[in-house]
Amino acid sequence: MEHPRLQIAIITPSVLMNLGLKSILERIVPIAEVCTFTSVEEMNASGEQFFHHFVSAQIFIEHNSLFLGGRRKPIVLTDSEAPIASLAGIPHLNIAQNESALIRDILRLHHGAHPEGMHPDMSCKSHHHSPHHQMSHPMSSHNGDVLSAREIEVLTLIAKGLLNKEIADRLNIGLTTVISHRRNIVEKLGMRSVSALTIYAVMKGYVNINEI
Repeated sequence: MEHPRLQIAIITPSVLMNLGLKSILERIVPIAEVCTFTSVEEMNASGEQFFHHFVSAQIFIEHNSLFLGGRRKPIVLTDSEAPIASLAGIPHLNIAQNESALIRDILRLHHGAHPEGMHPDMSCKSHHHSPHHQMSHPMSSHNGDVLSAREIEVLTLIAKGLLNKEIADRLNIGLTTVISHRRNIVEKLGMRSVSALTIYAVMKGYVNINEI
């Protein structure tokens, strides 16, 4: 059975920020359809209804009545960890941090909101369908684990931020062996960046979101 795609809106005045965050969200939640807008007016003109809204702090403050209450779920985008008094109690995301940290925070927000994964019933109006409808592990392979037990151990430690030498010491294996395992992991998964490997490890359940 095919499910409608989960619809997410990103609303910031920055086109580059919209495109960057869209790319990250599509990797983390492949069941989602992510749309970007530079203003609330542009979003309203689309005629679409979105469940999740990633919205800049300025736009949220100017249109807070639109995002508070009902089915709309806002996540406010800020440029620092410093709390904003007017946003107390509203989930927020620091977009000034590096990509790895940003991805970890998005995964934590996703995990906290829907521990069992985003459910398709949350999707609003959509005319698109996705073959990726495994809710709890959207990045899982249909053929089971493609990695060996040792490779999974190495991947888990990579996701936790350990360097090659630290992984070698933790697993009591040689540095060249770690490098070999890492190369095999990259080749099998087709993922080269630590961020992508971290997303895979979390979605497969190899590492708990609170451990990264």
